[in-house]
Amino acid sequence: MKETIRMKNAKRSTIVVSFIIIGISAILFSNALAQRSSRPRGSGMSGSELEKSPVPKDDNEKKILSILDDIRATQSYRNVPPQDGRFLRITTQVMNAKNVIEIGTSTGYSGIWFGMALQKTGGKLTTYEIDAQRAATARANFKRAGMADIITLVEGDAHEEVKKLKDPIDILFLDADKEGYIDYLNKLLPLVRPGGLVIAHNINTRMADPKYMKAITTDPKLETIVRSGVSLTLKK
Repeated sequence: MKETIRMKNAKRSTIVVSFIIIGISAILFSNALAQRSSRPRGSGMSGSELEKSPVPKDDNEKKILSILDDIRATQSYRNVPPQDGRFLRITTQVMNAKNVIEIGTSTGYSGIWFGMALQKTGGKLTTYEIDAQRAATARANFKRAGMADIITLVEGDAHEEVKKLKDPIDILFLDADKEGYIDYLNKLLPLVRPGGLVIAHNINTRMADPKYMKAITTDPKLETIVRSGVSLTLKK
């Protein structure tokens, strides 16, 4: 009986924390949207203009931020913008995430943002990349960021490779073939824990797959918001 009560209370706490994250995320993405839009006359400074660049806490963080700057300057191919990377870090750390799955590694930029949080939570990232050259570049970036021990890069077709996953997922991040989002969702949503998140990049009228959008906006077990080209889905 005590164990049942404990599990129910833990589940309630998880849901409350997740809704708090949704609120924080809405603010963060609204700021990112403002950064990409022109400022209306007489409106004063937007939230994004009040936002500053990350301030490193210690030498390790300073090193990692410099590596992120270098990746963005020299390897920007299909990487998320900095504000989205910062959002991924904040969300991961607030959730105390232990198991993060990323579909679409590219050169490892978003993976390193995840890694900054996972260094604090004691968690792990498994990231999937089909392109051999980008995978090799990402591995090198993870190594120089000191994250080779917490990030596992799986090279190959993620549609097939993710079938091997068994453990509960705290955060699932989709940033690969857009028409494949629905397949990743169908295969991995059962593993996403209650209170877990599915985050998808490039969600806009030009790129979003209607099948994926229908799946995340009509399922009563899910709650979804879309801000500045990113969808955030809570598994209730």
